[in-house]
Formats: sequence, C-alpha cells, structure tokens
Amino acid sequence: MRILIAGATGAVGRLLVPMLLDAGHQVTGVSRTPAGADRVRQQGASAIEADAFDAEGLRRAMKEAAPDAVIHQLTALSDADGAATDRLRREGTRNLVDAAKAAGVGRIVAQSLAWAYAPGEGPADESVPLDFGATRPRGAMVDGIQALEETAAELETAVALRYGILYGPGTWYAPGGAVAAALAGDPGARLLAYLDADRSVTSFVHVADAARATVAALNWPSGPANIVDDDPAQGRHWLPVLAEALGVPVPEPTAGRQGWARGASNALARSRGWRPEHGTWRDGFASQDA
Repeated sequence: MRILIAGATGAVGRLLVPMLLDAGHQVTGVSRTPAGADRVRQQGASAIEADAFDAEGLRRAMKEAAPDAVIHQLTALSDADGAATDRLRREGTRNLVDAAKAAGVGRIVAQSLAWAYAPGEGPADESVPLDFGATRPRGAMVDGIQALEETAAELETAVALRYGILYGPGTWYAPGGAVAAALAGDPGARLLAYLDADRSVTSFVHVADAARATVAALNWPSGPANIVDDDPAQGRHWLPVLAEALGVPVPEPTAGRQGWARGASNALARSRGWRPEHGTWRDGFASQDA
C-alpha cells in the first residue's frame, strides 16, 4: 500500500515510518522543514516538504505521492502548545482531507485523544460522547478533536485512534521533557495546571504501541478506537512513580478529582488484535523509559 504520513517526524511518526516500511508499504513522509524531510529520507522513505496550513502545497504533495491511504499525525505537542495543536486539528485536518479528496484517496487514519470524553464513572468506551460544552482550555481541545474526527469522516474509511497519554522517547514524559521541567518548578513550563497527584484517572500508551496500532488500523473499519494500556491510574499513583524516575521532586498526594479524567477502555482495539506490548505505565516509568 502507498502511505502518506502527515507529521512523519513527530514522536509517533518517527516510529511509524520504519514500521510501515518493514510491513512492505511504500511510505512518503510530509514535513514542513528541509531537516525533517531529510530525517524521513534517512529512514528509507520518500519525503515531501509541505505545511499543513498551505492547502495548495498539500494538494501538490498528495498528487505527487498518490497514496492509497493517509495517516494524520499532525500536532504541535513537542512544544507543549495546545492552541497550535487545536488549530492543526481544525485547519490542518481540513486541508489534508481536501487534498486527499482531490487525489481520490478514500482512507485515513488520524491521531485523536482518549481523554476528551464526557465526565462519568469508570473507563470510557467509544460509545461515550465527547465532553461537549466543557470550559476552556479543555473545551477548545474537545472542539478540535470533534472537528478532526468529523472532517476525517468525510472520506470513505476514517479511523480515529484515540490515544491515551503518550509516554516514551520524544514525548512530554521523557527525561528532560516538558513534564520533568514542570515538576522541577520551571516557571516557563506550560503543564503545571495538568499535573496533580490527586484521584483523577489517566490512561497511558507507549509511543511504540501507538505506532503499532496505527499500522494495524490501516485495515480497520471506520470509527473511533481507544488506544490505551490496560491500567488506568489515579494521579496520586502514577505521578510519584514518574517523578522519582525523572529525578525531580515528588508531589504530595491530594484528594481532589477532575470528573472528566476517567481513563479509557481498550476492549475494542483488543478485539481487533491490538494489545500493548510495553506493559503499562508502571513498567515504563519505573524503567526510566518515560
């Protein structure tokens, strides 16, 4: 299959390229910078320079690559920039889908989120509605996810992979990453408001497991699927383990809970043959593979 990856140099994209090549696919990675395009070529794939906000440039890239399927991994999360990522989910997805339509591409696999569900008890499955009407900044994130999934669904086959919190190389949770900076008290870190050792429940997934699910999803039917590990965990349990592994101050446990932070079920993805190979956050954080 000929595959075009938008966001080929991100934390998931950089793992996806060799996985897809190993599976026998022809891969073209899209990057907005010459350096990013060079990294894709060094992995053995083709590369095209294009910006997600340049609709005409994406159309040219899509026409040149002539893919059978598109993989959407566009975010600005390496900079912990939620507003830029929300814009990519709205405008970048719009441009990507329009380019796919113009090139006759009918299949897309898109990166979505497993923590945008409405508040409730217990891990959410895919039948739970998104948290529409949430206040900002969460509301902006949910609106961006809604726009991404609805726009992607304009293609004949659209799989929205709702990833849990990504950990592993190249993520916020890696040594030296944004979470370590926030926990160490860096006043410039943007994540302080999201890190609390309370009873809020989070689902995680290692970036390699997320990439494996993305390869598998090229053969899945349309619709959302949660891609999370088997162990939804309260912040008062996982955050101290992570802090200790990162060598930063361990936060004191608190009693609060965000109602929307409920974790997610991976039962649907497991029924399709995917399962996490990196164990759970407990294994990854304790081994410093965070």
